[in-house]
Amino acid sequence: MIITDKKHIQQLASLLLKKGITDIVISPGSRNAPMINTFAGIPEFDCRNIVDERSAAYFALGLALAKQKPVAIVCTSGTASLNYAPAIAEAFYQNIPLIVLTADRPDYWIDQAESQCIRQEGIYRNFVKKEVSLPLGETEKELWFAARQINECLNLAVSGNPAPVHINIPLEEPLHQLVQEELPEVKVIELTDIQHKVTESGFTRLAETISQSKKIMILAGQLNPNPDLEIALSKLVAETGALVLQEHLSNLANPQFCGSIDTVMANILDRNAEDFQPDLLISLGGQFVSKSLKQFLRKSKPAEHWHLSLGGEHFDTYQSLTKVIKADPADFFDKVSEHTHCTGKAYLQNWKNKENQVNQLRDKFVESIEFSDLKAFELIGQHIPKNSVVHLGNSSPVRYALIHKRVENTQYFSNRGTAGIDGCLSTAVGFASQSDKLNTIIMGDLSFFYDSNALWNKYVGSNLRIIVIHNGGGNIFSMIKGPADSPAFAEHFFAGNTHKAEVLAKAFGLDYFSATNKAELASALNEFYSQGQNKVALLEVFTDAEVNTRVFRELFKRVKS
Repeated sequence: MIITDKKHIQQLASLLLKKGITDIVISPGSRNAPMINTFAGIPEFDCRNIVDERSAAYFALGLALAKQKPVAIVCTSGTASLNYAPAIAEAFYQNIPLIVLTADRPDYWIDQAESQCIRQEGIYRNFVKKEVSLPLGETEKELWFAARQINECLNLAVSGNPAPVHINIPLEEPLHQLVQEELPEVKVIELTDIQHKVTESGFTRLAETISQSKKIMILAGQLNPNPDLEIALSKLVAETGALVLQEHLSNLANPQFCGSIDTVMANILDRNAEDFQPDLLISLGGQFVSKSLKQFLRKSKPAEHWHLSLGGEHFDTYQSLTKVIKADPADFFDKVSEHTHCTGKAYLQNWKNKENQVNQLRDKFVESIEFSDLKAFELIGQHIPKNSVVHLGNSSPVRYALIHKRVENTQYFSNRGTAGIDGCLSTAVGFASQSDKLNTIIMGDLSFFYDSNALWNKYVGSNLRIIVIHNGGGNIFSMIKGPADSPAFAEHFFAGNTHKAEVLAKAFGLDYFSATNKAELASALNEFYSQGQNKVALLEVFTDAEVNTRVFRELFKRVKS
C-alpha cells in the first residue's frame, strides 16, 4: 500500500483499523495531505469527500447515527477546523462518537503571520470527551507517547456515554512524500468498560419505592430505536400502572404510552395540575422538545426524581433530582419490574383520558382549518410511507410534527442536542447514505438555504426526500412569546425570505415539486412518494406566515378551553 512517510499518521491509521473505525469523511486541503494520502491508500478505509467542513461534520454525525459506530472527520489547518464546531457540539449532546482529526501547523508558527494558522489546541474543549495534540517529532519516545494518546482518545470516544474526541496533528513540510509499505504494528490499549450493575438489594429498595408510589411518571427523552427498552417499559407499565411520556424522537410506539405533550400541557398547565403531578419521576434519554412540560414539572415537582444514565450525568432539568442511577435503562426497567406490584392505574388512565380528549379536539380543529403549516403537516404525515425514516428540522417543523400522530413503524431523528438549524439537511444526507429505507427530512426554508451545501456531494442517494416548508422566513418567532411584539420582528427575527428552492434543486439535479394549497399538496405527495419516483426529490410547500401564526395560536386556545 502507498501511504505517507509521516510516522504519527501511520500509527493513527493502524490504531483506527485495529479498533474497527473505518469510515472517514475527508475535506480537501494541503496540511492534511498525509492523512488523505494514507486513508485513501488503504482499501480497508471507506473514504468520503465533502468540501464544506461544516456540512462534512454534520454528514459524519448522521452517518455515525445510522451505523451506530464512530466516524472520523479529517480537515486541514486554520478556519477549516472551526467549521467543525457546530456538529461537534451537536454530537457531544447527542452522545455520538466523532473522531475529529485536524491537521495543524507546527507550534513555532502559531501567531507568526503564517498562512492558514490559528490557535487550534483546545478549540473544542467544551464539547469533546478528550483532546490531545500529537508531538511533532518522531523519536521512539514521541511515537510511544503519541500512540498512548491516540489509544486513550479512541477508547474514550465509545466508553460510557459516547462522545466526540479531538486529535490535533501538527505536521511539517514536505507533506506529500509517500512510501510503499505496510502499516506499523502498534500496541493496542484496551479499555474494559464494566457496566455498572445495581445490586439485588439495591433493586429491592428501588422497587419498594416504585411500589409505594401511586403516581409514577417515566420521561423518555430523545432515544435511538431500542426494542428491548420498549419491551421493558411496556412490562413495567403493565406491572405498576406507570405513565410513560414520550415524543416522536423517543422512538417508542406502544399505544399505552402517552404523547401529544404540548397539547395536553396546554389543557392542564393552569388547572387541576395536582391530578397530573407525579410522586416519582424517572427520566432517561436526551432532551424533550416541549418547553411546557419543563414548566409543568418545575411548578408541580415530584417528591423524587431519578435519572438513568450510564455516564452518570446529573441532569436536574426539573429542579427535583434526588438520585442518579448508572444503569442501562432497558436492563433497569426489566429487572425492577420483577420486584414491583401494581398500585392501581388511575394515574395512567387520567393521562390517557386527557390525551384522547385533546387529540379529538386537535383532529376536529385541523379538519376545519384553512391551508397552513399545521394542515400541511397533517397531509404529509398521512403520505409518508410506513417503515421509513423521518428527520425533523429544528424550530417550527419539529414542533408541528410532534402535534400530529407519528407515522407507524417509522424512526424519527432530529438535531436536538443543540437544536440548531445549521446542519439538519447534512445530517439527514449522511444518515440516508447508509440507510436502506426511504428517508424524509422536513425542514423550514431558512434551514434549507442555510444548509444547501449538504447537496454538494456525491452521496445524496435516491432514497432521500426533502420537504421544505416555505413560510417566507423564521415563522417560529411569530409563534413564541416575545419576538412577535418586538419592533425589530420583521427585519431581524422573522428575516423574510422570498427566494425559492427550485433553482437550487435543479442545480443539484433533484426532481422538484411544489404546492400552494391542500389539493396541490395531496397531488404532489402522491407523486413524491410513488414507486416510480426513483430519484432524490424536493417538495417545496408554500404557506402564509400570518395564517400559520393565527391557526397555531387558535389550536392551543381551543385545547386550553
